Amino acid sequence: MTTQHPLPTTEKRNPRSENIDALSTRQIVELINAEDRQVAPAVGEQCGRIAAAVDMIVGRFRRGGRLFYVGAGTSGRLGVLDASECPPTFGVEPTMVQGIIAGGYGALVRSMEGAEDHPEDGAKAIDEHGVTADDAVVGLAACGLTPYVRGALERARRIGAGTAFITCAPEVAATVPADIVINPVVGPEVITGSTRMKAGTATKLVLNTLTTAAMVKLGKVYGNLMVDLQATNAKLRDRSVRIVMEVTGLARDRAQALLDRAAGKVKPALVMHFRKVDLAGAQRILEQNNHSLRAAIGTDP
Repeated sequence: MTTQHPLPTTEKRNPRSENIDALSTRQIVELINAEDRQVAPAVGEQCGRIAAAVDMIVGRFRRGGRLFYVGAGTSGRLGVLDASECPPTFGVEPTMVQGIIAGGYGALVRSMEGAEDHPEDGAKAIDEHGVTADDAVVGLAACGLTPYVRGALERARRIGAGTAFITCAPEVAATVPADIVINPVVGPEVITGSTRMKAGTATKLVLNTLTTAAMVKLGKVYGNLMVDLQATNAKLRDRSVRIVMEVTGLARDRAQALLDRAAGKVKPALVMHFRKVDLAGAQRILEQNNHSLRAAIGTDP
């Protein structure tokens, strides 16, 4: 951090936990829990900005673009985690949502704190990933000052990519180089500066919302069912059958037979059932309806 910025909230001392080392185990746990209860309301205050970021991301996706998270330390790990969960949950290509972390993938499993100090490395990462004006880049930095992340966002903006930034430090939010700044103010951490705690939780909540809402807008969800999931293990194969049963009312054996005819894909299976077509016909109907299951089978909300 540089001295030109005020001390961010994420680095301030929390007066409620100044004597945490003198508390009983139960009191420590209750104190941490009490602090954690501030997180969801703080994220809730940012719903308008989160929605704006979702719409920006969806617009880029519809142009064939991608979403990149860029962070360091805990923030970077959370970005990589969220990106890695999109393919199995929503059936998208692994390249559609990507996480970039200072220090590379080795930083996922061990600390590389010095890797965040160089803005030119963040800019270089943007170039190496071939970011274009069709893409969206979301910077993740609890303190809002991480040079690697700022360097990446500045380069992304010059390229013309859509940009957003998630920080828990209101002191620096106005200086963040992004089109949309999401700033859940969760207050100082229980352990001073340990932003893997409340700030990390707030960041995870925002990331969950960004990708989930974006995928809903793209038609990856029907009702609240993940109809584009990739059934890559026994649990997900069972979920696929249960989704087909839920939507169609079919018994398990018939739902399984329908899925088998649809090569295990839930969304085409449902179109096959309701539109009385084969797999190729179901895929054509989905393409004609922008892959929206609700539009393809003609159901109202």
